[in-house]
Amino acid sequence: MDDLDGELLETLRSVQWRLRRRSHGDVEDLAITPAQGRVLRVVGRCATPPRMGEVAARLHIAPRSLTDLVDPLEEAGLLRRATDPGNRRSLLLELTPAGTGVLEELGRRSRDSAARAFAVLDPPDRRSLLDLLRRVEEALGEEPGSA
Repeated sequence: MDDLDGELLETLRSVQWRLRRRSHGDVEDLAITPAQGRVLRVVGRCATPPRMGEVAARLHIAPRSLTDLVDPLEEAGLLRRATDPGNRRSLLLELTPAGTGVLEELGRRSRDSAARAFAVLDPPDRRSLLDLLRRVEEALGEEPGSA
């Protein structure tokens, strides 16, 4: 990796970290942690309730770690576990109406944060940045375990 590649990588990591901190760093008022917010987002993106193992894989964490995140979300009434009718040994995760509300607030915060962050670029530059990042994303292919 030459210096330019290293700078690109570090800058992307820094921007991602800063965006995440600004949009979700302060979630105490929602009574969740940033990691629990990521669980809600993964479950909310699924067309049908996902299995716990699938969510753990998408988050790149051990299933036991997911249990530690899901327990308080279930206790708070944001998620519920349901037995998978296709495999009674598996549990599915479903958002509750309250969980959907928290997820919508997280999305609003993310969009507001992104709008503020990218306001330093004019619309053509934002479009160019998006196009370039999508080219890199496509070249990298699908991440293992994300299907």
